[in-house]
Amino acid sequence: MKTESVELRLAPEDNRRLANLCGPMDENLRQVEAAFDVTISRRGASFRFSGNTAQAEKAGQAIEHFYNRAHDELSLDDIQLGLVELTRGRADEEGPALRTRRADLRARTPRQGEYIEQIRNHDITFGIGPAGTGKTYLAVACAVDALEREQVKRIVLTRPAVEAGERLGFLPGDLTQKVDPYLRPLYDALYDLMGFDKVTRLIERHAIEVAPLAFMRGRTLNHAFIILDEAQNTTPEQMQMFLTRIGFGARAVVTGDPTQIDLPKHVKSGLNEAAEILADVRGLAFTRFLSEDVVRHPLVGRIVDAYAARRAQTDARGKS
Repeated sequence: MKTESVELRLAPEDNRRLANLCGPMDENLRQVEAAFDVTISRRGASFRFSGNTAQAEKAGQAIEHFYNRAHDELSLDDIQLGLVELTRGRADEEGPALRTRRADLRARTPRQGEYIEQIRNHDITFGIGPAGTGKTYLAVACAVDALEREQVKRIVLTRPAVEAGERLGFLPGDLTQKVDPYLRPLYDALYDLMGFDKVTRLIERHAIEVAPLAFMRGRTLNHAFIILDEAQNTTPEQMQMFLTRIGFGARAVVTGDPTQIDLPKHVKSGLNEAAEILADVRGLAFTRFLSEDVVRHPLVGRIVDAYAARRAQTDARGKS
């Protein structure tokens, strides 16, 4: 790879905009460095980008992009989300609008936009891929949107209660308190999208239900938006049970990451089996997210790729 320095001078020079661009202790610049794997040095409005030539040029374009937006303070979230859009390909900002209290909520990558459209147009949608790609958050956002538009009467969120490689031992409290730690990420998404008070009221009215997967057995869920999260930790029997709970006027989303299975080694993942068995069934949709769809710290995508590469090497050695 060709390596050299690329220089850039921002104009018109504005010390306030420069301060907003760089952030406290230049933390915003560190995010750009991590995203493009370059080193940035600065003197006033003059920047130098050292590294792979193509990446250095892209980093310079990113700095210009953020400088144009730096009339107001740029938070770390603004930078990280902006980098996702710049490096992954910005989704259409005029795409699907979701009714939540988050005015800035939209698809950040083309595949996220496709995922929202599939959820809207199919009774059952599978979102499969690595952590940080927005599988669960966007599914909850679509559920909130459907409830606000009165397309469904309630939201049902569920997860299998499987320990993530740790022995948690005896958990004190009643049944709700015992399973709450497993369901906390779903509550967090609801609070962010609707507000704590509104979520609490809707839970009291049973318009929102958050429960472990075992509680779904024997039920038929009509006119509901149902989300099965962490589906890679379901057994084939649990997955079949869940998919057959769906009643009239219902919509379901199944999310999971096949690389983070916490089941015993001899137990097959219900998500993996369902993806094979249901691939050609009409009325179902599959969105397969990649590391390029990760909407978190820029390093997360690289971490996902590094682990995937190691797994590929291990599999290749096992077959040889």
